[in-house]
Amino acid sequence: MTRALISVSDKAGIVPFAQALVAKGIEIISTGGTKKALEDAGVPTVSVEDVTGFPEMMDGRVKTLHPLIHGGLLGRRDLPEHMSAMEKHNIIPIDFVVVNLYPFKETISKKDVTLEEAIENIDIGGPSMLRSAAKNYASVTVLTDPADYSKVLDELEEKGATTIKTRQALAAKVFRHTASYDALIAQYLTTSVGEEEPEKLTLTYDLKQKLRYGENGHQVATFYQESLVVPFSIANARQLHGKELSYNNIKDADAAIRIIREFDEPAVVAVKHMNPCGVGIAETIEEAFDRCYAADPVSIFGGIVVANRQLDTVTAEKLNSMFLEIVLAPSYTKEALAILSKKKNIRIMTLDFSTAKVGGKEVVSVLGGILEQTQDISTEDTAANWEVLTDRKPTEEEMKAMDFAWKIVKHVKSNAIVLANSKQTVGIGAGQMNRIGAVKIAIEQAETSNTIEGAVLASDAFFPMNDSVEYAAKHGIKAIIQPGGSIKDKESIEMANKYGMTMLKTGVRHFRH
Repeated sequence: MTRALISVSDKAGIVPFAQALVAKGIEIISTGGTKKALEDAGVPTVSVEDVTGFPEMMDGRVKTLHPLIHGGLLGRRDLPEHMSAMEKHNIIPIDFVVVNLYPFKETISKKDVTLEEAIENIDIGGPSMLRSAAKNYASVTVLTDPADYSKVLDELEEKGATTIKTRQALAAKVFRHTASYDALIAQYLTTSVGEEEPEKLTLTYDLKQKLRYGENGHQVATFYQESLVVPFSIANARQLHGKELSYNNIKDADAAIRIIREFDEPAVVAVKHMNPCGVGIAETIEEAFDRCYAADPVSIFGGIVVANRQLDTVTAEKLNSMFLEIVLAPSYTKEALAILSKKKNIRIMTLDFSTAKVGGKEVVSVLGGILEQTQDISTEDTAANWEVLTDRKPTEEEMKAMDFAWKIVKHVKSNAIVLANSKQTVGIGAGQMNRIGAVKIAIEQAETSNTIEGAVLASDAFFPMNDSVEYAAKHGIKAIIQPGGSIKDKESIEMANKYGMTMLKTGVRHFRH
């Protein structure tokens, strides 16, 4: 006798699959809601209770955890002693297992879910059956994904049985599935008890997209997203038009949305190689884009643009006039979308900005491990906590400009320098090995575009020397915002006082490596 055990939470496709098994003379064992669904469709089934001789109890917690079930799954058909034991104890082999699990992820994703509700949706019998069947894949075909039903039926039709290669592949998929399921449970319970540094970090991700290549053409890459979807993330953005995202597109878009969430007013950010090349704010999104573009009309070429308001026709026309990889916004007017869609390859994306301010932890890989940290969001890093270090106090306009520049510098690769007025960036020096190098790049950019007048300077970290301060002063900079904390702070302050500058100390560093 050939038997299949079917017990599924997700019943998609299960009736026709079971019907096909029965048509091939396979007996169906089932239980609970699955049994009812099959019988309602006219599929004959045998109750698990009839197999075990033991009733379901404890609200269904105990039903399949029985030697007559697990013996039928685990017994090796190639070992006479196993077969003898099965015969002695009236254990009938089970050759097919079709099981998917209680919806734990869906349960904990619900707003205001209780701990009790989450616990009740931890499946025990299901993973146990899956693991038993997968361990014995030499003899047992185990399925946990409805997408695999057709492949199994095709093999049964063509060959009369599944191949060992298929059974092994399905077993591997099962263990990935149960590992992910357990990881979510571990994460949820770890968070619920407030454990910040567990001895084991179990993370799970779902396949989002296969990528054509990685950072470079010879690198293989895949995009996975967190199983518990992060609402404000590039992984959760929706693509409306254009080519598939590339590895570099994803990294750049991630950098851009991190920057744009700093602003409540209409804002536009242009990003190139994970650094902002222009940021503008205004009362309208069109004007914000104009300021963003004017900040660096050269570097924006081939970059990505993100806006935090609906994109209108006029702004879309301006965007359409240049080569861009991605345009992302909360929404588009019908006309704006039509204009941008004229270019076949441009990626047009949308994202819900309502949860933009939510923080959390992030991870980054290194060879042999990962680093985990909280996101660079500091509730203490506000103007109310900044300290004026110099004799000259900042003007109201300088304070606005420094506040604006400070929001941006934290997103520029270190060593980082941002020159800005209160509405736009005018010069950005990124990723330099020494700080004065970053200062020189930012100032050269601003001078080239004749926008340095009235600009302030933001530094992501303290000045180890006073040379950056002096260089800035000699090029017309009157206000500086920086973390402070160097043993040579006094020298930098003295230099600022020498040139009649104002200098603010934030006490918070914003390295971005």
